[in-house]
Amino acid sequence: MTHAAVGLEAERLACGALQRDGFTILGRRVRTAAGEIDAIAERHGLTVFVEVKARRSLACAAAALRPRQQARLLGAAEILLGEHPDWGREGVRFDVIAVDTAGRTRRIKDALRLN
Repeated sequence: MTHAAVGLEAERLACGALQRDGFTILGRRVRTAAGEIDAIAERHGLTVFVEVKARRSLACAAAALRPRQQARLLGAAEILLGEHPDWGREGVRFDVIAVDTAGRTRRIKDALRLN
């Protein structure tokens, strides 16, 4: 599988996990001037910006969010919240969903916080 195909499959699995947890997917692979967000989900007014990381193991995937990617995620979320003032009525959160080669997922809630 190519890296792009692995990424698309990981995003599909991550969105499926979110939907099983009661989230509505607001967008996938949403592009902004600051960069792309893998998924945006909402449940009960909570908007969650999701970075999906696919690696050999869940531990490797969980540790893969680098500072540059964090900055991209924050910048993109800021743009999108400005464009969608109805998002985040009950708060905003940044999660990472780790996906391993067996297709297992693990969501790390509140993986990134604004200072």
